Amino acid sequence: MVAGATALALAPLVSELRFGQTDRHPSAVWEHRSVAPRRQTKLGISFRPLQARALDLDPGLTLDLLLTCPFQLVRLAAYWNQIEGRPGQFDTAELDRYLDQVEVAGKQVILAVGAIKNFGYPEFFIPAHRLPTPLPEHELVSAQRHPELAEAASAFVHRIVERYRDRSAIVAWQVEHEAVDPLGWEHSWRLDSTLVAIEVAAVRATDPTRPILLNGFLPTSTPVSWMQRWRTSDQGDSMAVAQQLADIVGIDYYSRHAVLGAGGYALYLDGGGLPWRRQSWRRVGRWAEERGGSVMITEGQAEPWEVVTVPPTPTGAVPYSCPPERIIDNYNFCLERVADSVSLAAYLFWGAEYWVRRSALGDDSYMGAFRRILADS
Repeated sequence: MVAGATALALAPLVSELRFGQTDRHPSAVWEHRSVAPRRQTKLGISFRPLQARALDLDPGLTLDLLLTCPFQLVRLAAYWNQIEGRPGQFDTAELDRYLDQVEVAGKQVILAVGAIKNFGYPEFFIPAHRLPTPLPEHELVSAQRHPELAEAASAFVHRIVERYRDRSAIVAWQVEHEAVDPLGWEHSWRLDSTLVAIEVAAVRATDPTRPILLNGFLPTSTPVSWMQRWRTSDQGDSMAVAQQLADIVGIDYYSRHAVLGAGGYALYLDGGGLPWRRQSWRRVGRWAEERGGSVMITEGQAEPWEVVTVPPTPTGAVPYSCPPERIIDNYNFCLERVADSVSLAAYLFWGAEYWVRRSALGDDSYMGAFRRILADS
């Protein structure tokens, strides 16, 4: 009896596990995948200049290449420690160039204003002079405990919004990134929701005309769901806080990622498409209906997530966590099977710099899968 109950309880977990060889031989499967119609959903990318540099790409040239594709939206980030690298500095020249490039290409922009967290590894961008001592682990970072940091963060987002609010290409502001979730496994501190609310208020006061986006990581497996619930039980996770503070809820969706690996093989979590994962989508859909808000995919997995992140190599091996056909599969799932729960205003693909690097090495399959979606949807 006990054994049967235990087996029943563990059944969902077992069905979400995959074990396989990390690197696979490339195939042309992606060329024959059907593509779901996007209807009213805008398509776009998140652009990460730091990732482009890490892959030995020129960020400006990479962005120009991507902008030749016929999508509608680009998410850009204002990185606090790069713009204010030292006391008294406020240098937005690089961000200005990216905005100019996007505007010339006729795209719209979601600008992530930070301040403390922003998208793109390491997702933590406080200037060193604003943080004389590390943030304490296992604690909430609040305005009460860190008044100087809260004031400086609020002032930064105000200044960024003030500088760019006359740019007609900008259609929304993003505040923080996965605002109140832990910073991966590197740190256990988390932002207090009241500090995030202060930043949101600063953005609204500076520009009351545009909507505010807050995003959160949507668990696609039982272990990750349990872990996230445990680590954020005191104030809710970023998805919950987004529904309290934002006009647009952004969902970061990764359907398959590695958790353990050795000797060229890895164990993966892959439960995004299973029936019991639908409740999370339905909750967001109800929020959108009741509050009149919008929902978008801010990060649709379109690059590998292995145990160790390795840049693409000339061998052309395809990582199991995200072969090119998976770009289409993830998109199709969100545009088709999620449609009964929530209408998506936009879908932003995550991993564009990775595709460009693979193309530079002679493998155009990832860019090809992306172009197929743009052409066939």
